Amino acid sequence: MRKGLFGTDGMRGQVNIFPMLPEIALRLGLAVGQTMRNGSRRHRVVVGKDTRLSGYVFETALTSGFCASGMDVYLVGPMPTPAISFLTRNMRADVGVVISASHNPFMDNGIKLFDRFGFKLADDMEDRISEMILSPDTDWDYPQPEAVGKAFRIQDSLGRYLVFLKNTIPSAMTFDGMKVVLDCANGATYKVAPLLFEELGARVEEIGTDPDGLNINRKCGSLYPELMAHHVLDSGADIGLALDGDGDRLIVTDERGKILDGDQIMAICARDMLNSATLPGNTLVATVMSNMSLEIFMKENSGRLLRTPVGDRYVVEAMRREGALFGGEQSGHLIFLNHCTTGDGILAALQLMRIMQETGKPLSELATLLTPFPQVLVNVHVERKIPFDQSPEVVRVVSMAEQKLGTRGRVLLRYSGTEPVARVMVEGEEPEMVQQLADEIVDVLRTHLR
Repeated sequence: MRKGLFGTDGMRGQVNIFPMLPEIALRLGLAVGQTMRNGSRRHRVVVGKDTRLSGYVFETALTSGFCASGMDVYLVGPMPTPAISFLTRNMRADVGVVISASHNPFMDNGIKLFDRFGFKLADDMEDRISEMILSPDTDWDYPQPEAVGKAFRIQDSLGRYLVFLKNTIPSAMTFDGMKVVLDCANGATYKVAPLLFEELGARVEEIGTDPDGLNINRKCGSLYPELMAHHVLDSGADIGLALDGDGDRLIVTDERGKILDGDQIMAICARDMLNSATLPGNTLVATVMSNMSLEIFMKENSGRLLRTPVGDRYVVEAMRREGALFGGEQSGHLIFLNHCTTGDGILAALQLMRIMQETGKPLSELATLLTPFPQVLVNVHVERKIPFDQSPEVVRVVSMAEQKLGTRGRVLLRYSGTEPVARVMVEGEEPEMVQQLADEIVDVLRTHLR
């Protein structure tokens, strides 16, 4: 596991507790500026945030660090994470910064970085920046007074992002006649998402579009899709869309109020791309957490599912390596690499609604493409994180479970990177057997990893 400030999705933690301190953010600005500075040209950074109250703290601290290091700062205010990725490319900036803790509650915040191509910074670059921030001996190479940076508020960022999103669907397409329930989690999409779907002709019923700095993700958004489903049934909407706090993930509800996760959305979009010959290598990239039914679905449609470790950055890395254009996570991170370099919940919703329009089928019918296998997920507190294959009892119980499941089920064990927790996942076609096998594995872990 990497040591330092950055995890798989940037730096994150509770506000005013290490590492989410203003002095760390200031030093991060200095470190990034010193790392990026090269020659005499002006360097630029785009900084966006979600709607958390603490965003003001970290925006100001980062801006001070960047300017002191000689970088010009372009502040775009509350905007989704994928919008910052796009704007970094669009504005020819050297780096993009998102201040957000995604789906976490308001008391948390985080900082993630994009390179000039809109991809998350490579691990070695983040490690280098982390070392500079944490070392008391870092020698800051401050520029001369006339070379310090300036800060600008950008007013047209929302319009730029809207145009980009509209260009991902056919220019003549509208959503006239469609009714959409849209839950923005009181987060970064609260302005742009309702405006986009209304401009495209949809009738929009809004939820979670009244942020107050403290209510982001509070019983709304992609973590609480039941709220969206309830509104869909009450209003007779054609589809429900639930985004998370920074707008990079999507969970949907069909017109009957049934909740679809990322795997089901991936199946619909992958079939569309297979039919139109726009899925290179017939390859879909997903993580080890995606349901086995998705793997079987791809095989039955002459495609393949390539699995990666958990984390959308690993999905993107595999996509770039394999030349794949579509991938995602069960949690709703969906990446259309021909359009965007990171997960984008609004873009994913547009693609799904485009498919509904082009096929003339309701979402409930499209969703029948994939019936997820029953899946049990359990977190087990452990005292020791020894490799699972070094415990004979764990090996025995997992082997027994795999034999019972055969080729139509699987077992996945992994440790949390941040907590003393082992994560157990069992899936198969028979729910009673899946639950029984999960219980047996959990009992062994609690006994032998204490």
